[in-house]
Amino acid sequence: MQRTADSTTSLRIAIQKSGRLTDKTIDLLKGIGLRFDDYKRNLLVKCRNFDVELLLIRDDDIPEYVQDGVCDLGFVGANETQEKGANITVLRGLDYGVCRLSLAARKDGDIQSTQDFEGKSIATSYPNLTRNFFEQRDINTEIVTISGAVEIAPRLEVADAICDLVSTGNTLKANGLQELETILESETQLIRTNKELSPGKQQLIEKFLQRMDGHQQAERSRYIMMNAPEEAVPKIKEIIPSLKSPTVMPLADNGMVAIHTVIPIDEFWVVMEKLKAEGASGIVILPIESMIL
Repeated sequence: MQRTADSTTSLRIAIQKSGRLTDKTIDLLKGIGLRFDDYKRNLLVKCRNFDVELLLIRDDDIPEYVQDGVCDLGFVGANETQEKGANITVLRGLDYGVCRLSLAARKDGDIQSTQDFEGKSIATSYPNLTRNFFEQRDINTEIVTISGAVEIAPRLEVADAICDLVSTGNTLKANGLQELETILESETQLIRTNKELSPGKQQLIEKFLQRMDGHQQAERSRYIMMNAPEEAVPKIKEIIPSLKSPTVMPLADNGMVAIHTVIPIDEFWVVMEKLKAEGASGIVILPIESMIL
């Protein structure tokens, strides 16, 4: 496959063409300032304002494309990377596309634990991970490799049980299956080829990662502002789980100050209750588009 740009400097990034990871990956790339057109109609898309081109392919092809150096980076689920056993480097876990690869069988069947799989057949799209799991436990099974609609295999008597990706578990329930054991916890990862890269590409990857880290930190944080009595500032500083010391500014009212800071969003409500108990008022919370760490 030929580059559409200078192969010594331009980054080629593989992403899933269509599926559960596509939209969130595109949103992430847009969130770090990348602009591109027609990604739904083309397999190779050049970014307008960053020296990057996207290759949109099947998710199970991404690990090998990155391993072989066809692409420098890739966004793909850990389930695919580990199933392929790809020789790549994981740069970041990305906290979306979270799922698990699990064993499941009929609720009313004779498979109720891992040991019950002895001598049974298992339908899966992940034969390597499934086989390795049982081999490590000295349990003999027959692996039936299929693609798509794995959950219906027991009803069709194609296999006794399945090993498939699970998010909510609703699909299993709809097919009369129960989840028995998790083989792998998975999420979207940013992976990098282990092929030697030019200095220009390495510098571009560092810039790319800096943008990503700032964007993801911003998504997990909120900017808060509040008014408080000046004597409460030392206690409030102890309460606030901020990245750095908060900004404290005097107000027109004697003895009152304004406090500005950044806190993790998942701690906001607990922190807010403690702040109010110390006399904080007029608490405002604002989203952050990006941060420079």
